[in-house]
Amino acid sequence: MKKLLLTTAIVGAATFAVAAPAQADIQLGLGGHFKGYLSWVDQDEAAGVDVRDFDMVRDTEIHFTGETTLDNGLTVGFHAEETADGGEFATQESYAYFAGNWGRVNFGAEDGAAYLLQVAAPSADSNFDGIRQYVRGVSYAAAPAAVSGALFGAAGTGLATPGTANVLTVGRVFDYDHSATGYADKITYITPVFSGFQAAASYTPDARTGANPTLQTITGTGAGLSSGYAGSYGNGTDSVAGSFGAAYEGAVRYEGQFNAARITLGAGYSNLELEANTAGVATGLYTDDIQTWNVGANVGFGPFNLGAAYLESNNGDFRSGAAGTSANSDSETWVVGADYTTGPFVLGASYYNQTQERGTLGDLDTDRYTGGVTYTYGPGMSFRGSVSHVSNDLNTAGVADFDATTVLLGTQINF
Repeated sequence: MKKLLLTTAIVGAATFAVAAPAQADIQLGLGGHFKGYLSWVDQDEAAGVDVRDFDMVRDTEIHFTGETTLDNGLTVGFHAEETADGGEFATQESYAYFAGNWGRVNFGAEDGAAYLLQVAAPSADSNFDGIRQYVRGVSYAAAPAAVSGALFGAAGTGLATPGTANVLTVGRVFDYDHSATGYADKITYITPVFSGFQAAASYTPDARTGANPTLQTITGTGAGLSSGYAGSYGNGTDSVAGSFGAAYEGAVRYEGQFNAARITLGAGYSNLELEANTAGVATGLYTDDIQTWNVGANVGFGPFNLGAAYLESNNGDFRSGAAGTSANSDSETWVVGADYTTGPFVLGASYYNQTQERGTLGDLDTDRYTGGVTYTYGPGMSFRGSVSHVSNDLNTAGVADFDATTVLLGTQINF
């Protein structure tokens, strides 16, 4: 009996040893940022609505990283980002990467090639008027009904109601990041830098599986919604009417020096495939692939930088009217910016213009002027202040422009 018990213990221990997975020898890291601002706003308001003059806005992230380089020269790592702005942690990015002298491959939930190599214009405060907007003081939800309806697709605008596939819900933060698939799971290859040139390409099997809320609302919660991050429900469905599936992206970038001038150039293209058109009349639903492209250029001389960026998208077009005819929803975005560095101070200014077609409705024109200063008071720490005026013009008879002026004063701490 003792021999039987001893044998059982040995077999159990051996089984445990075989079953226990080997642990990668990876150097772990913890980082992130806090972007917090005091915000003052003076804006047009809907009847009976009073927007708070002073408030606080912020963006907070925690980053978990790990990396190791093997004896054969292959670098293996992972990166995960958690945002805490909703009162609880939520995963934004989560991907592994493999790198060497041949380039780099990202695998998982991360921005694609078009965004990763996109060239941004100089800004007053990159958190507000940069390539991706993280904070703002304007409350569009409190805007007059005609304005909020045009921006968010409320009933009576000729488009879909909130929560449905409405092209005009895309990009309402008024920035210009070329991120057609958000953080959907994808594979991205980035080349090494050759004489200042770099290229990248991405493939997304199913854009509905990522963290982009705009794309996920297209499918709703029915059978068309695929498995999400974990993939525990298997592969997602295909050929779902009114939904988007595979996406392809490509981008190039150049950084170099020409005499005393610093030059940065870039361009990118993406195509997000519409799986199938919706049969019959379906006002507000997409009718085409979403095709987007961008170009950008920056030139620097000593402490001065000047740059411009352009982004254009057809936004998938949409069905409009009782006949279910297709209407254009193309958007064009221009950004011009400049900055000047003196010691720990950076003074910047930018101009933003976007034109959004709205089918039979008038175009939505947006103009924004911003000026500000950034002061670096320590490694990874800065104070930021900016003043901005934005005007939205619906080009509709009887509807006044929407105007807002904001002042943001805050700090960014990278850790």
